[in-house]
Amino acid sequence: MNVLDLSTRPYLLRALYEWCSDQGFTPYIVVWADEEVQVPREYVKDGQIVLNISADAADGLKIDNEWIHFHARFAGVAREIFVPISRVVAIYARENGQGMAFPGPTDAATGGSSTKAPGAVPASTGHKIQLVPTDTDAVDADTPPDPPKPGSGPGRPRRASLKRIK
Repeated sequence: MNVLDLSTRPYLLRALYEWCSDQGFTPYIVVWADEEVQVPREYVKDGQIVLNISADAADGLKIDNEWIHFHARFAGVAREIFVPISRVVAIYARENGQGMAFPGPTDAATGGSSTKAPGAVPASTGHKIQLVPTDTDAVDADTPPDPPKPGSGPGRPRRASLKRIK
């Protein structure tokens, strides 16, 4: 890979991961879970998976210029996770929803494939992605967030998910 061809995405991911960690927040990534991604398929919803990449949850985390790699437990079962950088759709802090969304994988990133993941937003569509607070870890781009549950008032952090704005 030519140095001039490197995306800014891995650098931004590492910077936001470090910011989340320094602030005591829990960094989450939203991943387009296609055949290039090695994740537990039973946790994929609408073609995406949300992964906690905090130091407590992701053992041996490595974010290089092409891959995110770590080991994690899902329902007590150890799994090895491999995510191409191009498949990361967003990174955010669970506690306040602050972070960054990226365009979904394009044909160039998918090797010319015409298959699009459900909810993926190609860079050329002009759609915007916004992090919005919700009370679940699930990513659901088509429904508004649920109202706060009892005991989740202003002093309690809420989780965030992605919502596509047209």
